[in-house]
Amino acid sequence: MGKAAKHPLKSSFVLPELRQVAALPLRMEDGGLEVCLVTTRETRRWTIPKGWPMKDIKDCRAAAIEAEQEAGLLGKTQKEPVGEYFYWKRRNLQFDLVRVFVYQLDVTGHLPAWREMGEREVRWFKPHDAALLVAEVGLSTLLEGLEEAA
Repeated sequence: MGKAAKHPLKSSFVLPELRQVAALPLRMEDGGLEVCLVTTRETRRWTIPKGWPMKDIKDCRAAAIEAEQEAGLLGKTQKEPVGEYFYWKRRNLQFDLVRVFVYQLDVTGHLPAWREMGEREVRWFKPHDAALLVAEVGLSTLLEGLEEAA
């Protein structure tokens, strides 16, 4: 018997891992936990504020900056991620797999105007409802976990 044929993609096909940071904006409203979702600019899908890491800025702070720019939210982030998820980012000629590290943002205020105001819809939801609205399975699971912890 000869050697088994080597699969042509098995050893040579490796996707580079792209990394983003995200804020998980939370608040207590009428005795219940709420999470803030924003729509993406191009496809109008619901998600949490996220973006690329920023040079010389800690990831937890970068996540807070994204929440401020995308949703006008102010607050305090936890220093360590509360979870992570993967999604496919659409590019001009391809899709890239992105790993998103999620930092809880305890929201303390909201700006009257912010950078991406008018470019995105911003709304608060109960965690279970938010989990049903987002497309990414990992993010949905993270949001469902909030409901169970509350």
